[in-house]
Amino acid sequence: MSTIFIDHQKFTTQKYGGISRYFATILEGIRHTADMQYQLGVLHTKNHYLHEEPLRLKGPLYDRLLSKNPNYDYQLNQYYCKQLLKKNAFDVFHPTYYDPYFLPYLKKPLVVTIHDMTYERMPEYFWARDPLTQQKRLNIERADAIIAISETTKKDLLDLFPVDPAKVQVIYHGMEVEKPLQVQALPNLPESYVLFVGDRSGYKNFYLFFNAFKAIASRMPDLHLILTGGGPIQVAERELIQRLGLSNRVRHINATDQELNFLYQNSQLFVYPSLYEGFGLPILEAFKAGCPLLLSDTECFREVAADAAVYFKATDRDDLIHALETTLMDTELKKQLVARGTERLKRFQLRDCIDQTLAVYRSLA
Repeated sequence: MSTIFIDHQKFTTQKYGGISRYFATILEGIRHTADMQYQLGVLHTKNHYLHEEPLRLKGPLYDRLLSKNPNYDYQLNQYYCKQLLKKNAFDVFHPTYYDPYFLPYLKKPLVVTIHDMTYERMPEYFWARDPLTQQKRLNIERADAIIAISETTKKDLLDLFPVDPAKVQVIYHGMEVEKPLQVQALPNLPESYVLFVGDRSGYKNFYLFFNAFKAIASRMPDLHLILTGGGPIQVAERELIQRLGLSNRVRHINATDQELNFLYQNSQLFVYPSLYEGFGLPILEAFKAGCPLLLSDTECFREVAADAAVYFKATDRDDLIHALETTLMDTELKKQLVARGTERLKRFQLRDCIDQTLAVYRSLA
């Protein structure tokens, strides 16, 4: 039986999040596989997706002790991972992010998942002292197999790094298409709103979208904007909202996965204006919840959503305003988008993502 070592990084730093959820589904897949088991380098975490995992340091006492310093969990779990690496009692190592702490200890094959090449493609949006690009390069250079989550990501990886293409396999993210949507209702939502999900800084292109929303707000007085994820609205954002006279039209909700599904389900339109993404998991979330999509016209979004979305020129505010207005007012178009999204989602089965990932492990074990 092969043992796959999954480390702690994103399970430590995320309570909710796409990457930790991705790795949790891989753990679940291994759990239901006869020829494979996993070793998890986590002693304690607040991560939602591991709440049923039998961790060694689990319960209210450890939660209280380790919450005194936000770095305690990271330092503790990293130390634990190093000890497991030294024992070498596994067959394949798959880190959940790019911290190269494991390089001096690792003697077994390494699988690396590349989620995007945003830092490399758009360095102007990131802090020059951020070590992520260096850390990612070290992972890529050491990797025995690389999983790219889209053809766009694979293409960018091969353009930017001297990687053997034979090492790189595209494995799309997936959803449990047949499983009923888990929904938790939220009270006091406006009847009509557009939805923005995730971080609002830099390349996410939020401010172009926000200014487009302002332009149509006076013509659609009942329309609101719901933000979720990306942290609470900050001082500068509040000032902008107030200057534009939209304080009563914009609301941030810190939603759970089930509440997020409810937000998608009841939204007039989900708007995803990013300048670049490696995949765009919220597209699949919106498809499953039956929510129409308006996307920036980028290579990756076209790859994932195809004809199941309306597109606008990514840096063109006027084009975004036009797309917002015409889509919101066209009830028949929104129905068509939902139907196409339901059909498109069938191409992104979670079982395929898991099976293909386990096949990568088997090729190395």
